[in-house]
Amino acid sequence: MPTEQPIAAFARPPAPGAPLVRPARAGDESALAALDAATWSTLHAITPRPVPPLPSFFRPERGPEAHLVAEVPENPGHPVGYLRLVPSIPLPANAHVRAIQGLAVDPAVRGRGVARALLRAAVARCRAEGARRLTLRVLGHNTPARRLYESEGFAVEGVLPGEMYLDGAYVDDVLMGLVVHPEE
Repeated sequence: MPTEQPIAAFARPPAPGAPLVRPARAGDESALAALDAATWSTLHAITPRPVPPLPSFFRPERGPEAHLVAEVPENPGHPVGYLRLVPSIPLPANAHVRAIQGLAVDPAVRGRGVARALLRAAVARCRAEGARRLTLRVLGHNTPARRLYESEGFAVEGVLPGEMYLDGAYVDDVLMGLVVHPEE
């Protein structure tokens, strides 16, 4: 069960000014819906562009407990990024696998390590839960995201060529994974 404590995303204390990652709270919903709409792009989104009135961000199958939220020190309490972490497939045979099914960072704070902090917090949560694998899917043309994932140890495990049709072009769907060793 998530707590209100910050999630350890680094082996040593974060540098001053580094993002803080915490579990999402129900009160974050409107800020996260706005962030999701503001960051929408065919670089990473396969869903239609959100239009007002914005749909609910949290849903029964992916409520606050499925989300990590990042804040920056100069604006505490205001989410500047999120990562959705869910069971990969809801079956006992797959209970050791978690999947990232969304990651967004406010353009105003990109380049400050927010996405990296969220990824590291997701790995820490997986370890704490005893998960052994963490997977994600990324569009083939999303080079910045693929580089970030690779720099954090994710490897390409499969490619579905031309799986998506976005902005008049066929785009590959890339499956990436990371072996997570549970905390001992």
